[in-house]
Amino acid sequence: MSLVDWQQRFESWLNASWQKEDKAHDVAHLRRVWQTARRIMQTMPADELVVLAGCYFHDLVNLAKNHPQRHLASTYAAEQTRLELRDRFPDFPAEKIEAVAHCVQAHSFSAGIHAETIEAKIVQDADRLESLGAIGLARTFYVSGSLGRALFNSEDPFGDERALNDLEWALDHFQTKLLRLPDTMHTEEGRRMATYSARFLVTYMAKLSAELQGDYCGIDEKVMKRFAADE
Repeated sequence: MSLVDWQQRFESWLNASWQKEDKAHDVAHLRRVWQTARRIMQTMPADELVVLAGCYFHDLVNLAKNHPQRHLASTYAAEQTRLELRDRFPDFPAEKIEAVAHCVQAHSFSAGIHAETIEAKIVQDADRLESLGAIGLARTFYVSGSLGRALFNSEDPFGDERALNDLEWALDHFQTKLLRLPDTMHTEEGRRMATYSARFLVTYMAKLSAELQGDYCGIDEKVMKRFAADE
């Protein structure tokens, strides 16, 4: 069976059985992660079926960002992945199921589980790239809005004189996590794309800073230099 056939089967099953209210973690997100993983695999060999399944099952159990067991979500998802592949897809190669489960368990940032295989590293990189760039910008504010978090601290938007707190302000998430992601990438291609997309977020921050100062046609060069140095 071709990869396209497996992808179609996975999507059909997920659309029928996996109802997601969180539109930042829906089937479209899974499809984009697979698309990014395919690009990474152009630069390095990997088991494409394992990566495909890892991309489509990695959020099978996805707890909210503010859930007390958020750090365990990927472990629950890995357990569920084993069950679903065996029960719903009995023709899926049994010898590949554990490799897929590891991709699922290791993808999570909050879980802090080391990716031991090249397939897991590719899935992790591809998923983290969804948190950067234009898509990442949109997803960050979507998730923060759904949790009732403010856009930013109007008095001190970049945390110059206060502790950062992304549980309260969406913009703080850029510094607490997003701008750090390029350093966590395992693959050279993933790191290249992450660095480029992180620069886009820095440009957005500099544009926001300028607008807050009444300049709607420029960017704050001080912000650009400050966070470019942190890359």
